[in-house]
Amino acid sequence: MVIAAPTFVRTASLLSSWAGLPDLGIAEYPGAIQFHTDAEIRENLEMVFPRIVDGLTNPSGSEVAPADCWNPREIVFEGNQDEVNAFYHKKGWTDGLPIVAPTEEKVDEFLNYTDRPPDAEIAVLPQANLRATPRNIAVNAAMAGCRPEFMPLLIAAVEAVGEPDFQLMNLGSTVTKTPWLLINGPVVKGLGIEYGVAARSRGPNPALGRALGLILNNIAGFRPGETLMGTWGYYLPFVLAEDEDACDDIGWEPYHVEHGFSKHTSTVTARTTSYWGGQSVPITPLAPSAESILKVACKHQERNTIIEFALRFGRRNMVAVLLTPPTAKVLAEAGYSKRDVAKYVWENTRISVGEANMCLQAFTGVGLTVHDIVEEGMLPKSFDVGPQETIPIFASADLIDVVVCGDAHKDKIMSLWCNYFRPVSKEIRLPAGWDNL
Repeated sequence: MVIAAPTFVRTASLLSSWAGLPDLGIAEYPGAIQFHTDAEIRENLEMVFPRIVDGLTNPSGSEVAPADCWNPREIVFEGNQDEVNAFYHKKGWTDGLPIVAPTEEKVDEFLNYTDRPPDAEIAVLPQANLRATPRNIAVNAAMAGCRPEFMPLLIAAVEAVGEPDFQLMNLGSTVTKTPWLLINGPVVKGLGIEYGVAARSRGPNPALGRALGLILNNIAGFRPGETLMGTWGYYLPFVLAEDEDACDDIGWEPYHVEHGFSKHTSTVTARTTSYWGGQSVPITPLAPSAESILKVACKHQERNTIIEFALRFGRRNMVAVLLTPPTAKVLAEAGYSKRDVAKYVWENTRISVGEANMCLQAFTGVGLTVHDIVEEGMLPKSFDVGPQETIPIFASADLIDVVVCGDAHKDKIMSLWCNYFRPVSKEIRLPAGWDNL
């Protein structure tokens, strides 16, 4: 049995199917239990408890109905652009904005840019557990207004979010989690992906981010208010590339090379963030030093991290520290590598164990402590110290990545943190005859 709040009943149903228990009973508890009095909880449980007993003692034993046969080339609607938009919107297949009609001809253009068979399985995406194929990836990319030549990148992105380690199933959390893609390698310049000033909002980047959002809506089944349960909604997914020229100039390796890929290989890395707005800050009105940059980075990270979440989830955190090229240059000239920067931020973004315990107890409502999390194996043994001593807010420096991008004439830094997830990188495999295409 699963006991779920009303807004999570649909999520419980999908996740139970994903876990191989399609007939799992679900007992709905009405309202926000956190704010109910003992009397209200008792009254509600008088309704809920019989459903729990019934589900445990009278399992349905029903078998999963076979899926309807579906021809992926079937025309689902015919009409003009306005009529197509109205139909798709009513079906819940859009992000609320007008789409480009995914005609057969347009989808076939996308399929020309991959060697994969149109209906080959790329991944099975929770929560809806639907097969992502080149054809339905192409449909969503066309709807988003992408160009067909971005097909190999989007296939690699789907492979990345479909990896179990990415933990896509957790996207529907009530705390806003926004997926984003980091692009590296020759494909960045080959396709004109932006990495400089206003990169998130220029060139093909917005359409690529939107395509990812539509794929998650229509294939993974994450729909706002149904299975995407962010309390105040979501930012649209976005895309950034790394400024590899700036990395070369200062002697830093680009992200994908740091993570084991050849410099001449193109990659996409799926990441998430809990926030976007208000995170880009200047270092100092004067010429900054490496020390001032690093101190600002630590203070910034402390502000933008929900510390009890970071501690509770241990290695299930990811941080991307975005540095503009001038900011990265100051650090490199002072002898810091990317890993040195990550290690500094990790070592110096700290909290006392006593304060951490208070945060954890307020968050969980029970007497959870740092010691308990260490005993669970979620945090290192070195974190199990006295209440006056300080510990890093992240389990390891390996959770922090440094990326060079953004305005090449500004002294800016940004931190994109998220819990639950881990980044996953995939090679972008180009089809035969790519240069001619």
